Amino acid sequence: MKLKTILLIHTGGTISMEVHAETGVVIPTENNPLFIEGVKLKEHADIIEIEAFNLPSPHITPREMLILKELIESYTREQKIDGVVITHGTDTLEETAYFLDLSLETTIPIVLTGAMRSSNEIGSDGLYNLLSAVKVACSEDAKEKGVLVVLNDEIHTAENVTKTHASNVSTFQSPQYGPIGFISKSIVHFHHSPNHRAVFPIQSITKRVALFKVYAGMEPDLLESSVKLGYDGIVLEALGQGNVPPSLVPIIEEILKKDIPIVLVSRCFNGIAQDVYGYVGGGKGLKELGVIFTKGLNGQKARLALLIALNHSDSRKAMEDIFSI
Repeated sequence: MKLKTILLIHTGGTISMEVHAETGVVIPTENNPLFIEGVKLKEHADIIEIEAFNLPSPHITPREMLILKELIESYTREQKIDGVVITHGTDTLEETAYFLDLSLETTIPIVLTGAMRSSNEIGSDGLYNLLSAVKVACSEDAKEKGVLVVLNDEIHTAENVTKTHASNVSTFQSPQYGPIGFISKSIVHFHHSPNHRAVFPIQSITKRVALFKVYAGMEPDLLESSVKLGYDGIVLEALGQGNVPPSLVPIIEEILKKDIPIVLVSRCFNGIAQDVYGYVGGGKGLKELGVIFTKGLNGQKARLALLIALNHSDSRKAMEDIFSI
């Protein structure tokens, strides 16, 4: 049986780091230790291995995400690629995954993976997660499911997955929804599929979107400052089902009149934002002002969704489509 061709892209992160023997500090290495493990992957796939960059994930920005998108498009145009695996630091892994999910137009499996323990720690999970990701990228059942995230024997969608624990190897979860599949010793099994996947290709990133977590007694000058600094959109992680302190309502109305979109999500771990409450600052009044409510996204993903929409050639249509999903 002919092996599938998998493009393996390294970007850095804990999966490619080591613990310094003297200080105990986790640091990037000059040579990615995963490169020497390639032989263990070759029995599962023909691997084309490249290093896009070697960055801790807090150093990743939407510009690097766009580079990854263009890199994948370039390779899949020029040769037959059956799937793509990206190794990535876990702090922003879910954001890169969702950025690619919204902007990359392809039917082949795209799988992101990482590690919570560096390569020379006891119980390192990097190589195991990488092997699992390669298996998923080779699976016929992984096609047309959007971008996937694979760690700790579980398969998650880019839209729903989030990092829930600072250090535990089972940190990646999909609150409310759960994983869509799992990997065992011998099989890749999907027990359900995502309902919908729309793609919004972009060629550049020139806009900026600010993200604020709403809190009790929040001052309006923070939102006002973001407009003065030239931000093109705002995402609010609102209270409860989608409410804000009354002090924010006048500045929200003022910002919306400037045609700067405001997207609202709930800061709660579970549940969605809705226009339920009718008091000043309640969701009903905010929606009537023109605030955009989004279902199920967390703040960091809503920020990327708005960023992609604003950088799309038809931003208004992209916003309507993305936030009506």
